[in-house]
Amino acid sequence: MSFGQQGKRLYGRPMFRIGGSALSLALVLLASGCVLDTERPGLAIDIPQQYRETKGAPAAAVPSLDWWQSFRSPELTALMEQATTANLDIAVAIAQIVQADAQVRIAGAPLLPTVDYGGSGNASQASLQVPSGAGAATGSRFGQTYTSTLTASYILDFWGKNQAALKAAVETSTASRFNREVVTLTTLATVADTYFQILAARDRLKIARRNYADANRILFLIKQQFGAGTASDLNLAQQEALVEMVQASIPPLEETLRQNTAALAVLIGKTPESFNTRTQGMQSVTIPRVAPGLPSEVLNRRPDVRQAEQQLKSADYSVESARAAFFPTIALTGQAGFESAALRTLFGPGAWFYTATAALTQPLFDGGLLLGQFELQRGLQQQYLQAYRKAVLSAFSNVEQALIAVEETAKAEVYQQKVVDSSRRAFTLSEQQMQFGTVNMVTLLQVEQTLFTAEDLLAVDRLARLTAVISLFQALGGGWPKAVPGTG
Repeated sequence: MSFGQQGKRLYGRPMFRIGGSALSLALVLLASGCVLDTERPGLAIDIPQQYRETKGAPAAAVPSLDWWQSFRSPELTALMEQATTANLDIAVAIAQIVQADAQVRIAGAPLLPTVDYGGSGNASQASLQVPSGAGAATGSRFGQTYTSTLTASYILDFWGKNQAALKAAVETSTASRFNREVVTLTTLATVADTYFQILAARDRLKIARRNYADANRILFLIKQQFGAGTASDLNLAQQEALVEMVQASIPPLEETLRQNTAALAVLIGKTPESFNTRTQGMQSVTIPRVAPGLPSEVLNRRPDVRQAEQQLKSADYSVESARAAFFPTIALTGQAGFESAALRTLFGPGAWFYTATAALTQPLFDGGLLLGQFELQRGLQQQYLQAYRKAVLSAFSNVEQALIAVEETAKAEVYQQKVVDSSRRAFTLSEQQMQFGTVNMVTLLQVEQTLFTAEDLLAVDRLARLTAVISLFQALGGGWPKAVPGTG
């Protein structure tokens, strides 16, 4: 495909044959128009003025950068600090930043001239045949050449191709830094989630073991009554089944505790065999209050939104670079040096030489390579555009969902605590009345089962509330400073 045909497909308008000077002018005008189109019809997104589920003033209770300290758990704080320095996913993200910075250096290299030095020595011997008299005399000629050269070459970035490629690499490098923040925030949220899973498993194990002891105590009383003839086989079998049911609930909780402990060890860069936590339950953890602020602020706080934005900018510059590839390449080459048959006279005035070359290369037919590269970058640009829009919408949605979860789990914990208090009081009264024979065995068993279930659900509800708060921190982009640096 010729340049004219490619240009027709690229800009969506016919290209007519014109003279050489007019063609040069047209190329300059086209080059000057090769700037990024800032109008994005598909980017418009309505930003709400306030979250639907927010309560109180938007700027109230702004969390600090070390948001995990608001849970007032020294052990959690220590785990977070270890994860920040030793987590392997974060280390991988940091290594990716090094790679992205190297790509910036590589992309910027074509904007600078290339200078090479060369030195050579050449020796040769040729045979000679000299006719004389009756025959031919033979001999040889020896020659040697010494050369020292300095070569410089430079490609004029007249159309901005290399400059756009450099800007694309810079934006990608910036995106890699936001990716590190995404990985860090995800890692810290996972550490907190896993830690609270461990505490919840310990709470539930404590409840299950206490319930197991209570159930065994009731079983002992029933066996006494059964021996005295005041309890039936059915009462005994029901209590034995309850004891076994409580006992069967313990191994899954042990499994959860030990597996999450092993997972938490990996998150902080340790082997599971040498790691354990000390805190025994969730009651030692304070549940903080978090306000979301304004919806517009989350676009700057969320590292995934910023990463998507930088990727879109990089794609914009890549399109600009691919578009500029359709235009001629102008290369300048110069060479200067010394050449002599004798080393002692190599750097003499008579041995000096130089050459200068200017070359222009215009793609005429490349089998659709340049057009394919351009369309590829346009496709990536659309991909990152939609990814950015999704990141923005997801940010608002994540905050709304987290606010709902925080509110509803708080209500559920309060209600469930009342259930536990009532069930505990009912169980204590039923146990006392059973000893005096004023309540039947069926009522006691029902009250006992209700208490066991209520206590376990309370631990589950508290874990859900802690997880919801962590999700809100994560949805808001973690912690943030109270004032942007430089704004007072």
